Amino acid sequence: MGSWSPRDRLLAAWSGKPADRLPCSFMIFGALRRQCRTAEEYVTRQLDLGLDAFVEIPPRSPLLLRPETISYDLYGLPVRLNPAAKVTDALEPGSGGRPLLRRTYGLPSGTLTTVVEETEDWPHGNRIPLFDDYVIPRGKKRLVATRTDLKLLRELLADPTTDDLREFRESAARMKSFAADRGLATVGEWGVLFDAANWLCGMEELAEQAIEDPGCVEELLDVIGTWNLRREAILLEAGIDLLTRRSWYETVDFLSPVSYRRFVLPWLKREVAQAHAAGAKLGCITTSAYTPLLDAYLEAGIDVLIGQDPIQDARADFALAKRKLGGKVGLWGGVNGFVTVEQGTPDQVGAAVDAAVKVLAPGGGFILSPVDNVREDSPRAMTNVDAFIAAWKACRQG
Repeated sequence: MGSWSPRDRLLAAWSGKPADRLPCSFMIFGALRRQCRTAEEYVTRQLDLGLDAFVEIPPRSPLLLRPETISYDLYGLPVRLNPAAKVTDALEPGSGGRPLLRRTYGLPSGTLTTVVEETEDWPHGNRIPLFDDYVIPRGKKRLVATRTDLKLLRELLADPTTDDLREFRESAARMKSFAADRGLATVGEWGVLFDAANWLCGMEELAEQAIEDPGCVEELLDVIGTWNLRREAILLEAGIDLLTRRSWYETVDFLSPVSYRRFVLPWLKREVAQAHAAGAKLGCITTSAYTPLLDAYLEAGIDVLIGQDPIQDARADFALAKRKLGGKVGLWGGVNGFVTVEQGTPDQVGAAVDAAVKVLAPGGGFILSPVDNVREDSPRAMTNVDAFIAAWKACRQG
């Protein structure tokens, strides 16, 4: 190939193959995103930094971050509820001086209710999102706790509306044209399975249920997985290059390898098959406790493992991951974002880049990135971003 585009480099890495040089693409760059008015500006500013940027489909909108959103931590297509559902919110007194928030979903077949403690750092006003990390540690009553709740959850979750589909297709066409003009890859966001189960049921409760009533967990995942496959099919119809999937809670911190194979692997195989049938690749985002699952990833046929981080997961064995997955599954990450890049020194950042590249880059199939995100736009963080990019350029030239 004479001249490689950013898309060429990412596609090669996502296939586990070498490119003309080591690609660098920030998997998430919140500090820069907040400075941009449009998705196009966000991508262009990454290109100006020399990064191998990609285009998100659908493009993330600032509207996603409104307090009234019900899916703060599930990017992509809007999450819609059964139009017959009546949603009510209430503020109640709680113990210790902290109020309780109660959200009720009234459905034709019954009622789902969840209660959380409103801590000082609660960011959603007097509302409880359906899918959000803040809900898990503050939950006093889980939305889904019984088999009856599962039937109601299936009734509650709806597909995108006709207007949603029209808006998605229009924005996807615009962003695909933008990507094609600049030689950029397109990435669809996000698939979900076990992460959603944790939001709905709570981590400890779900882990216990996986042991005491595994059939109930299988039924729960059937509700989520079937709903998710329909949503992913819409993303794939747009002709994306990579479908990304939240897998942060699908690790051995929350599931044994045996339970992973029972609960998660069958659905992951279906998602991979659906993506491949549409001509797309599939990547899983997970940043810790994934090393015991490397063989399962190979069995599922995923294309990319996103999120190698030596600080979030001090147990991670980068060399083992490279040996097992190299040439078959692309690796994307290598350096911690929130400690090393946001709080470290330029020398520490450079050393972390060198260490990651030394282990993960040989033979190709690696994309360098902070993991998962660079959120802070402080002078120190931005200086370290410059140091990160400089160290990457020095590595690729060496």
